Amino acid sequence: MREIVFDTETTGLDPNKGDRLVEIGCVELLNRIPTGATFHAYLNPDRDMPAEAFNIHGLSIEFLRTHKRFADVVDDFLAFIGDDAPLVAHNANFDHGFLCAELKRHNRAVISRDRLVDTLALARRKHTGPYSLDALCGKYGIDNSRRTKHGALLDAEILAEVYLELLGGRQSSFGLAETVVARKVGADGIALVRERPAPLTPRLTDAERAAHTVFIATLGENAIWRSYSTN
Repeated sequence: MREIVFDTETTGLDPNKGDRLVEIGCVELLNRIPTGATFHAYLNPDRDMPAEAFNIHGLSIEFLRTHKRFADVVDDFLAFIGDDAPLVAHNANFDHGFLCAELKRHNRAVISRDRLVDTLALARRKHTGPYSLDALCGKYGIDNSRRTKHGALLDAEILAEVYLELLGGRQSSFGLAETVVARKVGADGIALVRERPAPLTPRLTDAERAAHTVFIATLGENAIWRSYSTN
């Protein structure tokens, strides 16, 4: 299963009041394992940078003016996230709102809310607060020492680690074969139902089963193995 963990940086808190995206960072997971594939872009917002936002991410308007606008990267961004991969974000409604505002501005279809997986909601279900990304890193022993300022790609990489821990740790993603996944997405999370496409072929031969039955018979009437024998 392919998933995209993403984060954004903006000029403020409300896209309906003129705030714009200034950075997008995405990390690809395949069967809950980072593949190393990423998408990253700084964006020229064609407006000023409020001091409050600059203090959070450190992206000046002078720096951003040297980069592309959203219209210049939208095709690459949409190609990276694909049509149906779940989109994982911390406080996902915030990032989703800004992405949809930019897509509408350029006459593109908005991203369905059904694709969102909100790690903030997952954390609230699993733990008591606080629920910030830094707090969750501390809870799970994840190194976030590089995070001196907010940065979309770095935060997406860290969030990918947090997401895996929220789901039960890295070992839960280990698999030796592809499985068919029936996915049901809620407004604040994702539930997975895994089904094997076909039953495994039995490895034991009839001769081996018969030999095992004979062996169990030698262990006595009270042998615990008799409780597990199907013969």
